[in-house]
Amino acid sequence: MEIDTQRVIELVKSVRPLFMDHERASRITVKGAADFVTQVDFQVQERMRSGLFDMYPQVQFMGEEKDNRDIDFSGAVWILDPVDGTTNLIHDFRCSALSLALCDRGQLELGIIYQPYRDELFLAQRGRGAFLNGSPIHVSSVSDLGQSLISIGTSPYNHDLADRNFEDIKRVFLKCSDIRRTGSAAVDLAYVACGRLEAYFERCLKPWDFAAGMLLIEEAGGRVTTFAGSAVDVTRPSDILSSNGRIGILLENELLPL
Repeated sequence: MEIDTQRVIELVKSVRPLFMDHERASRITVKGAADFVTQVDFQVQERMRSGLFDMYPQVQFMGEEKDNRDIDFSGAVWILDPVDGTTNLIHDFRCSALSLALCDRGQLELGIIYQPYRDELFLAQRGRGAFLNGSPIHVSSVSDLGQSLISIGTSPYNHDLADRNFEDIKRVFLKCSDIRRTGSAAVDLAYVACGRLEAYFERCLKPWDFAAGMLLIEEAGGRVTTFAGSAVDVTRPSDILSSNGRIGILLENELLPL
């Protein structure tokens, strides 16, 4: 389906003042272990939902802060994380992002990640490349894991995975140049797409965490798979291993015992 990307981008960028609203960010609801939602999350999601519905009323809407049991992926679906990195938002860590993807009949067609603190908008359309604020981006050309900067996620909602996660993180740390932890899967994926990172991996991500970033990386020349190296199903939760496509084999076959 045809999308007016400029109108969608304008809607996305309109949420920037909400991310800067410290009073709304301080209104917190606890959803679970290390899992929080703020009034910023709710208000960003509602602005995006209503704005997208006004433009494309025929497209379904999947959002992190709603019941998504009625979503039918045989049609077109917006996939939104209104604030990826809510814990960062609460602490004014200034590393959170909006992540929006369009999935049509199970295939990603559009991905947008917006980091409002740096006013960086990452955009990918299937078959048309990936861009940062209008300029083309590509994954890094580094092929040596020892020279690679790797970002990791700790699956903070799944403490039962802590031993496995930190064993993997240590194993990778001892082989790479260094590791990073931003606290936002969307930001990490965008940074792989533009070459700031060589790879990022994390278990138990939801579609709204990785959908937009997955298309960004693929359009920028990189690779996104499960830990086992298989294709990612964007309609369901997944472990995510993303890379520039040059070190991914090392991560899968030598370093991650999966």
